[in-house]
Amino acid sequence: MSGVWIFNPNGVMRLVDGVEAMEGCRQGSGGRRKVLVHTASNEIITSYVVLERKLYSLGWERYYDDPDLLQFHKHSTIDLISLPMDFNRFKSMHMYDIVVKNKHSFEVRDMMM
Repeated sequence: MSGVWIFNPNGVMRLVDGVEAMEGCRQGSGGRRKVLVHTASNEIITSYVVLERKLYSLGWERYYDDPDLLQFHKHSTIDLISLPMDFNRFKSMHMYDIVVKNKHSFEVRDMMM
């Protein structure tokens, strides 16, 4: 089974084939970009400093095992969030990883540019 997982704002995900995924990418590139939003405050995450503060408040702790990654671990779960050290390399796949592990605290939205 190959394809791309698409996550909707309501938390439902579906697997689409490569053609449909490419069409979605082309449509999404027309002046839109994905942003991670903290739902309680409606704040767009604009840096790792802001994200780290939000994750700490949810019980996540910084994990220092890999110097090339910014990682967070939550003691009550086996989950690990791994992010590139450079915020400019923070992509939608990282955003969705955070959303999946914090369903009621974050969401990914399209932002018009």
